[in-house]
Amino acid sequence: MQTSDLSPDIRANVRRGIVIPAQPLALDASRQFDPRYQTALTRYYIDAGAGGIAVGVHSTQFAIRDPSIALYEPVLRLASEVIDEHAGAQGREIFKVAGVCGKTPQAIREAEFAVSQGYHACLLSLAALANDSIDDLIAHCREVAEVMPVIGFYLQPAVGGCVLSYEFWREFAEIENVIAIKLAPFNRYQTLDVVRAICDADRDDAITFYTGNDDNIIADLLTPYRIVTEHGVKSVRIRGGLLGHWCVWTRKAVELLDEIHAVLDRGDDIPLELLSRNIEVTDCNAAFFDAANGFAGCIPGIHEVLRRQGLLPGTWCLDPNEVLSDGQSQEIDRVIAAYPALNDDAFVRENLSRWLR
Repeated sequence: MQTSDLSPDIRANVRRGIVIPAQPLALDASRQFDPRYQTALTRYYIDAGAGGIAVGVHSTQFAIRDPSIALYEPVLRLASEVIDEHAGAQGREIFKVAGVCGKTPQAIREAEFAVSQGYHACLLSLAALANDSIDDLIAHCREVAEVMPVIGFYLQPAVGGCVLSYEFWREFAEIENVIAIKLAPFNRYQTLDVVRAICDADRDDAITFYTGNDDNIIADLLTPYRIVTEHGVKSVRIRGGLLGHWCVWTRKAVELLDEIHAVLDRGDDIPLELLSRNIEVTDCNAAFFDAANGFAGCIPGIHEVLRRQGLLPGTWCLDPNEVLSDGQSQEIDRVIAAYPALNDDAFVRENLSRWLR
């Protein structure tokens, strides 16, 4: 069986902390796959400075796995090819993350396909096993980890995730091929459960935390966790982000993470401006992800931002009922006007024709 391995450079980048946008799915007005715009999105993320790209994840729409749609393999294949070509021409290596989900046989098939396409790690969703025991969940994760490195995934229940206990994460930490965890419960208590579990397992040197808490991005990246364990007091941080929010305005996300790394590297006091910017980013996320309506419009919302920039031809989703909520477009208008420094419109305008070639 073919397996995936990580180069020293990729391992170092992941440990340092990088921007990993969760790639959306490009569709035309007939809701058919649009390879031209999908390619443009991938080129955009690379040129924006992203260190990784996640494909086949929530933002790419889980329905790509439906046999009647059958887009999981074409989308992952195209993204990998474009990354190799576009980033390779720049002498860069991009961390390729494949979304993997379903019961164990499906997850193994997806992981094996991802490895065959050159993906470095999988973001492992456990939503399909929500009612399983901890022992069964751990056995599932171990089987997938035998195929490729695993990024654990705490997805908020509002968009299909399930509550995962401290006890689960404590056992999960013992899986040797786990390299990172995406923390996306949108819940500080549950985020802390994961951090404590990995520190208690003495695996914080091997497993890197990434935020997926789109409602608290900057604060997550700035916050030091001091965890008292039997191994001593651990001081850990969330190093980067694997975020749906960062699939829009990605150039600014890269600049933001660079700024945060620089502040922390120097040991400076945290500027109050960064904390204020955290609230601005959260306000934008509320509009993009449609928090007011239980995140019903989260995927059309990010599509709308990309559509306005010309990076997508429309907001179409595979499900015709998945559309912008009433008033969501106006909320997007509001935050764009309120926080002009957060968008990368000028960068996109300068490069769009080249990405769409």
